[in-house]
Amino acid sequence: MVTKRNRQMTGMDLHGNTYKMQILIKADQLEDLDSFAFTLENRLTNQVIALDITDETIDDPYIRFELAFDYHQHAGTVFEHGESSWDVYLNRTREDDHHKSRIRSDYSDIGFLAITLPDEEMVFQPFTTRKGNVSFRLTHYQLDARIDHVTLEGAQINVSGHINFPPLYQADDHQLEGIQLVVTNNRDDREMTFPLEKIERPDLSGAFSGNECLLNSGIRATLPLNDFLTLEKPVFLKLYVDMSYTHMGETATIRSTRVRLDHRVVTQPVQEKLRRNGKAFKITVTPTRDSKHLSLKIADYHWRKEMASNIKGTWVRVRRSKQLLRLYEKAFRVLGKLPVRKKTVVFESFHGKQYSDSPRAIYEYMQTHMPDHQLYWSADRRHLDLFAAKELPYVRRFSVKWLFLMARAAYWVSNARLPLWIPKPKHTTYVQTWHGTPLKRLAADMDEVHMPGTNTEKYKENFTREAAKWDYLVSPNAYSSSIFRRAFRFKGEMIESGYPRNDFLLNGDQTDLEDIKARCGLPHDKKVILYAPTWRDNMFYRKGRYKFNLELDLEQMREKLGDDYVIVLRLHYLVAENLDLSGFESFVYDLSAHEDIRELYMIADMLITDYSSVFFDYANLNRPMIFFVYDIEDYRDNLRGFYFDFERKAPGPLVKTTDELLEVIEEIDQNGYQPSETTDAFRERFCYLEDGHATERVVNAVFRS
Repeated sequence: MVTKRNRQMTGMDLHGNTYKMQILIKADQLEDLDSFAFTLENRLTNQVIALDITDETIDDPYIRFELAFDYHQHAGTVFEHGESSWDVYLNRTREDDHHKSRIRSDYSDIGFLAITLPDEEMVFQPFTTRKGNVSFRLTHYQLDARIDHVTLEGAQINVSGHINFPPLYQADDHQLEGIQLVVTNNRDDREMTFPLEKIERPDLSGAFSGNECLLNSGIRATLPLNDFLTLEKPVFLKLYVDMSYTHMGETATIRSTRVRLDHRVVTQPVQEKLRRNGKAFKITVTPTRDSKHLSLKIADYHWRKEMASNIKGTWVRVRRSKQLLRLYEKAFRVLGKLPVRKKTVVFESFHGKQYSDSPRAIYEYMQTHMPDHQLYWSADRRHLDLFAAKELPYVRRFSVKWLFLMARAAYWVSNARLPLWIPKPKHTTYVQTWHGTPLKRLAADMDEVHMPGTNTEKYKENFTREAAKWDYLVSPNAYSSSIFRRAFRFKGEMIESGYPRNDFLLNGDQTDLEDIKARCGLPHDKKVILYAPTWRDNMFYRKGRYKFNLELDLEQMREKLGDDYVIVLRLHYLVAENLDLSGFESFVYDLSAHEDIRELYMIADMLITDYSSVFFDYANLNRPMIFFVYDIEDYRDNLRGFYFDFERKAPGPLVKTTDELLEVIEEIDQNGYQPSETTDAFRERFCYLEDGHATERVVNAVFRS
């Protein structure tokens, strides 16, 4: 049974050449719209095909739509793009505001609903994307294999599942001749083959319009692993299926894509421990994180290491458990009734991971101008060395000492949300500096939330509950104040002061630049390009840890720029990647862990970014900015959306490829940098309060009022 979710496909059928899809949409998502429509959109060209709405019924709080797509009616449009992918969207229009949202798949084996095109040896079929959305593709014949049952017995693995090769099930002139399992490993170049047994799958035949051909789509194999136990550990095995078939009297062979593991059925890792020749081994079968390929790992087994790992995992689960959080919350409420420490201020930057941003600017100002206050930093346990090295007064986040300090402090100063379970004592003044001028939509202004561990309604509710605790909110300009009020539903006092963190850019000593370069290990005789992209809501490993794919062609950039420039990479603090920059050590420097981006702004001769708010700050330096926005349509239409016409009003050129980026840099090198009228207008709108005294204004409003 499919769980009901907004924008969820709950079923799909193929009647002749017409696809029928059932889609759930929350009714309130369609209120007060000028129009809405369901479409197929070509992933590369953005060609649009409208889907017909053939029925709609109320399924409170949803509306259930039945959509129809007649392939033959649109075959010409699909075919003119050759091999291609087509994504299903809900399009909504309100006045001049247009939003597109993807439709989620029900994860059924929809690939069986294929239309074969024998003359072209191609197939048109639906599929579920890596991100769990429903799409269609036109592609040449390919063989797919999926395993939905796994057992381990000593040094052998038993698997069963099914194959999908549409011509076998859609045409009478393709006959299966032979099939075998192919296994490769990461330690040598061998390919080992094992027999595959054909088995009946009445469940698939019954699920797809009684197609009797699917009855014979099942496969089963036993794979002995003894030969792999002798290889250097760890060993990772990949599985494929080779199939031979006859067509028009000729025999052909095709290899499948990598075998996938049905994560809906195999929900937990399948594991086995065994001993051979006095050695212990552990065999583990799991689906890979994104593509759900079957991953088989053979590793040496050490019970002490596993016990230590299990104890650590148990402690992590306890530390994150709701029971412990409730205990902490109760303790916080009790301690919050103790007498306030009137001149105690606790600072936190990016969840205790950094000594940076506006909290740092306020801390350093108060150190000099208000020495009678007791100032402390809340530090994440994984980043304590940073605070200790700078000899900062800090307490470990969530420790007992931290609990007492936070509960009795007169002031909290943070640039990001604190955990929702923390109750703010009545005697505490909470100053939220936030961490950027908004380009992308925030909180209550977001139509859809794609982040892990939450949904749209829960995210907005939690954000509003947190913002209700803020007594002061720092804003860099009038534009931001208006958005913050609405998006955060903030009812406290707005301090429209400019950002304290930017005082450093205006007051910083230019003679310190060589010192910063030296500390960063950068060459003194080359110019610096700072690349500071943001994170993508829907690209994540888990809550709080996001993926990032480096789309720049570093080899091409080194060839063109390496004599004069170095690239400094600064990933967002939520991104968890450790990028492999081997081979580029003297050209690309990953300074994502550098304590404060403000120093990187100062040494950067040029900024490359995308939708990150860093460009609002860097604009104060009046230096070149280039926007590398390879995915702007997806980000704008599906993830966040923008508060203003970014494509027309960005303070620098927008590029989508490395070639385009290099052309802009070459033009700046040849002709020098001249700010455009658009850039001047941008600075007047967003930077007018940045005069080097924002910190003083915030301190006066909060601590001297």
